[in-house]
Amino acid sequence: MRLILSLVLGFLFSLPLTASCIAQEKILTIKKLEADAAHTWDFGQVEEGAILKHNFTLKNDSKRLLRILAVDTSCGCTTSKVKSKVLIPGAETQVEAQFDSSGYSGPVEQFIYVHTNRIIEPEINFKIKVDVIKNKKQEG
Repeated sequence: MRLILSLVLGFLFSLPLTASCIAQEKILTIKKLEADAAHTWDFGQVEEGAILKHNFTLKNDSKRLLRILAVDTSCGCTTSKVKSKVLIPGAETQVEAQFDSSGYSGPVEQFIYVHTNRIIEPEINFKIKVDVIKNKKQEG
């Protein structure tokens, strides 16, 4: 009898927790999608040889000090630097991305990886997109 009572009570107490976890997961998913859109920049079509720059905004939404430990890129054609490496809660900084389109043709995607001291998801990724058009003068 005690076993059945324990199982029933355990089930009843877990229901609100399960619903809360599902709601929390949906909120996190929505925030992740919003962050993904904010972390992508599309330059559109450009002629080969153009050097493109864009500044992404990185905000410390946590209640702790955010330290930027390193910034890497997916290719030598892309460089990046960050203005401030330490952000107090609520502070923002700019992450500059620069892409040299020389030698490229067609759609290109490059990534900037910002390594932080965050415990959950310590790497923040930014993406630049561009469609490189060959220069007509160079082809002839």
